[in-house]
Formats: sequence, C-alpha cells, structure tokens
Amino acid sequence: MIKNILFDFDGTLLNTNDVVIESFQHTYEHFLGHRVPVSKITSNFGEPLQITLKREIPDVDTDVAVDYYRTYQVNEACRFAKEFPGVREMLEVLKEKGFRIAIVTSRTAVSTWNFLKQFGLTEFFDEVISCDDTVMHKPDPAPILCALSKLGAEKDESIMIGDGAFDIKCANNAGVKSALVGWRITGDSNPLVKECEADYEVETPADVISLVENIQIA
Repeated sequence: MIKNILFDFDGTLLNTNDVVIESFQHTYEHFLGHRVPVSKITSNFGEPLQITLKREIPDVDTDVAVDYYRTYQVNEACRFAKEFPGVREMLEVLKEKGFRIAIVTSRTAVSTWNFLKQFGLTEFFDEVISCDDTVMHKPDPAPILCALSKLGAEKDESIMIGDGAFDIKCANNAGVKSALVGWRITGDSNPLVKECEADYEVETPADVISLVENIQIA
C-alpha cells in the first residue's frame, strides 16, 4: 500500500499559475521586448527557472534574468496566488490518516516556504525538496530520490502527484508510481520530456485520497 505521497507544488498544491505566467511575461517583455504565447510558458512548468531563462533569453546573463523574474514575483506577482478548491481538505485527511507527505518542487526552498506560510499550509508536510537540494532537477530522478531518502521511504510505497510532464517523467525515472492532476493547465507533453506516462489521473483533490487508499502493491 501507499505510505508516502510526493506532491509537486506549483499548479498542483497551490494555484500559482498566474504568478508564474505574469512573472515570465514581465521578464520576457523587459529583456526581449515582447510577451510570448501563454502555451509556451505553461509547457515549461516544472522546469527549474535557471534552465528555462538560460535557454529562452540566451543573450542575457542568466543570474540577472533570474533576479529580475524573482524580484517581480516577490513584489508584484505573488498577489495572484490562490488556493485550489479542496486541496487543504485533502491534506487534512491525508495527514489524519497517517500518510507521510512531501513536496518535490523546482521552486527555491525560501519561495516555497513563503507560500506555505502565506496560506497556512506548513503543518502538513514532512519534507520539502526544492531546487536547492539537488544538483540535477526534474525530469532527472534526483529530486524524488532525495525525498525518499529523507523520508526513509520505499519506492513501491510512494507516489508522485503533479501537473506536468516534468513531474511524471521524474517519477518514471525514479521508479515510483505517478498521478497527473485534472486541475492542471499544462499541456500533456513537452518537447524536452520524452516518453513519460502517468500511472493514474485524478480529477479532483478528493480523488487523491481514494487513489492512495486503494493502490495495492503487487
């Protein structure tokens, strides 16, 4: 049976979609002189910021672009964040039932904890694995393997739940089960992430509870 639940953060636990989109658009507009299609931004959801900006704005020092993005997000775009209906209730039930819960995110630790504190969600998580914790990032298995190590968890007793290809491929590479959330706005594929496949799909946060309670280990 499943004992450990690993969640992506952005677009899965917290609706930061508009936060991320507006931060990228502001950064593109400043350095490139134009905005880009939203689908271009959402296709990269789950990828570490440094990697995206190094590729998308190659003529600008990546640290400068990252700092510009993060400054805007902290000062302006963070106001766009909001809760997904049902996520808090889902976390309460999972915690009461004794599941160990971790976050595996490409966001920085400081930013992740700031959002968790802002929305009063810190009590639900046993571990938070951020881009600060591993050299390699999603879709590499390192972030999930780091989470399992910190939890003292077995692969076959764990599941990764996320909203995009980077999450699912990370789970595939790590050898753990995965579920794709139905409240995502990301596309089902990304040209940088090949041949990923979720084991399950969940339409609502309540479905997560039913799923993890009913998965049987072969």
